[in-house]
Amino acid sequence: MPGKLLPEDQPVPLDLRAELARAVRPARIITPILPPRPALSRPQPPRDTLDGSWDKRLSKGDVAPDVTIDLHGETLATAHARLNRGLEAAIRRGDRTILLITGRPAVDNPRLPPTSRGVIRASVTDWLAVSAYADRIAAIRNAHPRHGGAGALYIVLRRAR
Repeated sequence: MPGKLLPEDQPVPLDLRAELARAVRPARIITPILPPRPALSRPQPPRDTLDGSWDKRLSKGDVAPDVTIDLHGETLATAHARLNRGLEAAIRRGDRTILLITGRPAVDNPRLPPTSRGVIRASVTDWLAVSAYADRIAAIRNAHPRHGGAGALYIVLRRAR
């Protein structure tokens, strides 16, 4: 009996109850299939383009760096500026291998308050990824112990075109 109103004190007939139950029944919820969320726009490190002989030479410490950039003991701002100046100078000179001294990464003791150690080391890959020279970087590798081990990185530049 659609469209027919009943006074409040009058009981609702059974056939009207069934019709109301059908009308009020919640619809099936259809969740739309959304496209996957794009990845966060976090800077990506330069693509890895070294061949096996470079990797072997770097892992054995057989590569003599053309230049060394020392960021150890700098503040974040001065370290970032020094890295960019050093990269620019190395590219201008035609250097292939840079030894970047960052200091050791932080290993915080859970029983002590966190420290700010290792902040430069943690920031370097992001800095290099967004640098104006990112397209000139072929690879970033951990340094051999004779060149600083965990406190340093090798940056291998692409050949000049």
